[in-house]
Order: sequence, then C-alpha cells, then structure tokens
Amino acid sequence: MGTFRYAILGAAKIGAKFCQAVSLAHDCEVCAVASKSLERAEEFARKNGVSHYYGSYEEMLREEKPDCAYIAVTPHDHYRLAVMCVEMGIPVLCEKAMFQDSAEAESLYAAAKEKNVFVMEAMWSRFLPPVKQVKSWVEEGRIGIPQIARMAIGFRAPEGAENRYFNPRLGGGAAKDITVYAYEITTFILNQEIRNMAVSASWGETGVDTNNHISIDFTDTLADLATSFVTNMEDRLELYGKEGRIILPGPHHSSECFLYDNGGNLVEHFVDTETKNGFVYEIEEAVRCIREGKLESPVIPWKDTLDCARLFDRIAATKEQG
Repeated sequence: MGTFRYAILGAAKIGAKFCQAVSLAHDCEVCAVASKSLERAEEFARKNGVSHYYGSYEEMLREEKPDCAYIAVTPHDHYRLAVMCVEMGIPVLCEKAMFQDSAEAESLYAAAKEKNVFVMEAMWSRFLPPVKQVKSWVEEGRIGIPQIARMAIGFRAPEGAENRYFNPRLGGGAAKDITVYAYEITTFILNQEIRNMAVSASWGETGVDTNNHISIDFTDTLADLATSFVTNMEDRLELYGKEGRIILPGPHHSSECFLYDNGGNLVEHFVDTETKNGFVYEIEEAVRCIREGKLESPVIPWKDTLDCARLFDRIAATKEQG
C-alpha cells in the first residue's frame, strides 16, 4: 500500500513530538509541514527532517495530497482547518480539544459523513498502556463495580494574557487544555451512560476558565472531576469499588497504575516499559482506520468528542450565569 504520508498543519512544539512518533510508527512519514509563517515552517522542517514546507496550509494540502492531515495549531483554529481538510477530501487527525463548542462538532461531522472523510480527535491518552490496563481491570470486575471515581489534573500555567493558556482568542482555558483529558479518560474507562451532570467553573481576568469542577452521575458510578490552571494538584485518577481500588497517577501521560484489594494490599503494579512516544498509538490507529475505509475510530468515536464539546458548552454557560 506504500508509505503512509502525514502532513502537519502548524509548526508548534507538539508537531516535533508528532514527527518523532511518526519515525517510530510502521511505514509512515511526515511529508510536509505548513505554517502561517514560511520562516517558521522552514525552521521546523530543518529541525525535524521534513522535506517540504509551506507558508500556506491550503497550498500544502493541494500540492502534497497527504494521506492524513495532523492539525497542531492552537484550539481556536482547529475547526476551520479541519473543515478545509474535509472539503478537500483529506482525512483529519486533530489535536485536542478538537472543538470550541458542540456546534462546530456537529457541523464538521456532518460534512465528514457527507464527504466520506475520516476524522479523529488526537486523544492520545486513551491508547496508553496503563489507561488500557485500568479499563481492563474495571471490565474484569477486579474491584467490583466502581462506586466512586475521582479525577484531578492541575498545574500553575505560565502567566501572561497573550499565551495559549489564558488568551481567549487562542481558545485558552482549563476546559480545552486539561478538562478534556479528565472527561474523556474517565468516560472511556467507565464506559457507562451519564444520567446527570453538574458543572461549575471559575473565570480569570482574561475571560477564560481557570478551574473546572464536574460531578457526574453515571449508571453505576459517582464521579468527581477537578481541573485547574492556577494551582498545582496531584494528577491522578482513583476508582473505588467494594472489592478494592485502582490508582492511575498522571492519567493523561501515565506510565504506571496500581490495583489494591479491599484490605489495602497491593495486588498488581503495572509499569509501561514499552512506550517511547505515546503519540505512536494514535498515529497507527488513524492509519489503520483510514486504510480500512472507516470514518471514525472505535477508540475515539465522534460521539465521545461531541459529548465533550457539549460539556464545553455547559462550562461556557457558567460564565453567563455567574
């Protein structure tokens, strides 16, 4: 079938990590990179061994006709560039958070379905071996039915009204940077219907959300998600059942997980010794799905990304209510 060719939209640091991951993936290459600045694209290409570079996203897509476009710009421009790719018939792998709101998600997925084009959010954490191990422990009933779930992700983001964390024009805010992880990892592992959800948020001086708190009433589990841009938290997911508990440290970049019995004794300690670059899994998933003619990944289906975009709607509404 030939080497699978990715093209990168955006010359940010995350694109460099993507290039390194592609070099580790089977039969893949990055054929080109584009940026609004030709100079930045050229510098990125030189540093990361990419043969072609462009100062126009559209020109790159038209000239290169890649097998998939990886969108690595700031969140505010994800939707526009994803639409451009879909209209040109080019499959999309887009960094999280893929959308600013549910209207964008519904519009893009409708277009992708009409054009028969694959689209996937790059929620790389769902593929990490420790996350998959925790999901397996839950499905196997190792702690019984999870009764309580607690997720926390928080750090003090670099101060500055113009950086990507706090600039609303760049799609800043805790929701689209870290709450997206908390929600999409928790829902992936539990795989339960949501019966009720309560959402609250704190808002900073620049107009972006700085703290989020989401309480979710799943079919069998009560979950509490807390994320912050302004305080250092102990990043972890905790799951408690009648037969024990599971601890997943650093859930969105995890390298290990722990299973305890009901007496507090450590039963299993899983350590990921294989992963060199966690982006490899999502890269290979996109290749597999595209070559099989699928429109979406079963690991990150459109519904899940759309549901998270609807959560963003609710978080945004707390600003109007407050």
